[in-house]
Amino acid sequence: MPLTPLDIHNKVFSKGFRGYDEDEVNEFLDQVIKDYELVIREKKQLEEQVVEMKERLKHFSNIEETLNKSILIAQEAAEEVRGNSHKEAKLIIKEAEKNADRIINEALIKSRKVTMEFEELKKQSKVFRSRLRMAIETQLELLTHHDWDAFAEVEIENEAEEVAK
Repeated sequence: MPLTPLDIHNKVFSKGFRGYDEDEVNEFLDQVIKDYELVIREKKQLEEQVVEMKERLKHFSNIEETLNKSILIAQEAAEEVRGNSHKEAKLIIKEAEKNADRIINEALIKSRKVTMEFEELKKQSKVFRSRLRMAIETQLELLTHHDWDAFAEVEIENEAEEVAK
């Protein structure tokens, strides 16, 4: 067990013949006590500093551990976001491709329908032109026919008879 300043202070030496000067020994012991008390105080302060430093080290170790966990969580979240972004991009591309296919198919259907309508209109136009030509030819034939001359003479005679009456 280490000595305490009180142990040093209370130490009594036996007296012998031709021993040491008592005042000189007491003065030296007083100096040893002061120095020893100073060493004990310094030791206590250093122990308190060690305890404080250990607490700070523990605190910073906890912060470091928390930061490392946070970094790992952030990395995992980033990977998850990246993965989700890739999945979402693929879904968007698929949806866009489906829409493009749908639009192209609708355009092809409309194009075919317009083409069919155009062909039908061409047929109807030919029929109409053919019928119109036949009607005009019939009318021209009627105009060039001799019956008109006879009809005109009958008309004039009928008018003359009516005037005479």
